[in-house]
Amino acid sequence: MHRKPIVKLLTDYALVYPEEKVVVDQYLDFVQSHENCFSRTELSGHVTGSAWVVNRAGTHVLLTHHRKLNIWVQLGGHADGQADILLAARREAIEESGIESLIALDDALFNIDIHPIPERGDEPAHLHYDATFIFQTTVSDDFVVSEESHALEWVDISHVSQKSSEACMLRMASKWQSR
Repeated sequence: MHRKPIVKLLTDYALVYPEEKVVVDQYLDFVQSHENCFSRTELSGHVTGSAWVVNRAGTHVLLTHHRKLNIWVQLGGHADGQADILLAARREAIEESGIESLIALDDALFNIDIHPIPERGDEPAHLHYDATFIFQTTVSDDFVVSEESHALEWVDISHVSQKSSEACMLRMASKWQSR
């Protein structure tokens, strides 16, 4: 079953973050009851992969001012059918930043989030079941802004709250600082 790896990731995540049990259970329920959970053809929602990209020093996170959502968030996007969500997250981070030299610091989930996406054109309102992994630059911290962003910026992790009030962003900054 192509969903077994994400079920394992979520189950392991629940052991590390028991305070997030409600969200984990909702995420698991969605994945287990929607065979096409990695595809945009699942109109109620789909799994997305995100990247908490830190610079070589580990002091700053690369955030995007998302063109469609008009907020500062981590890099990431649609799995587009890719069941290996870590690979999907890395692909999206490279596409959105131009940074090829990203390494995953861990193959475990760093964060999960379920958030609504508003109706847009022919696409109905739906949910994104986001899975975030940690990546770090290895060669250069230079980036290129893609058409999906208004801007990209390296933000001191202790100042993430100055860019975003999104609960998941603040949670990730706190998790990183407590590592």
